[in-house]
Amino acid sequence: MELIALLSSGKGTWAQVAGLINRGEWDNIILIGSEFAEKFTTEKKHEFIKVDTGKRIVELKQEILEKLNGKIQGTEVALSIASGEGKEHMALISALLSLPVGVRFTALTQEGIIYL
Repeated sequence: MELIALLSSGKGTWAQVAGLINRGEWDNIILIGSEFAEKFTTEKKHEFIKVDTGKRIVELKQEILEKLNGKIQGTEVALSIASGEGKEHMALISALLSLPVGVRFTALTQEGIIYL
């Protein structure tokens, strides 16, 4: 399964994303975030998609949709929105559904990776 993760604001949220990346067996990893999020590092192969999170929600959704188009191979993705705020979450989810691709929310817990 492919992992799509939003990297944004929120204390400790990047650790959640790093844990998902490191503990999961992903076919593909796509990280989405602002210029600030480019500072995130991981040793696993991934693609970073820079977006302007300051845009209005409709414009942000369109930017994400355009930048994700053709990058997802399967029909379903694991999605982490542990990082970020509502506007960013809604824009990303709406863009994924518009591709169209199914979404399985994923999180890292003490028991390991779970799908919600």
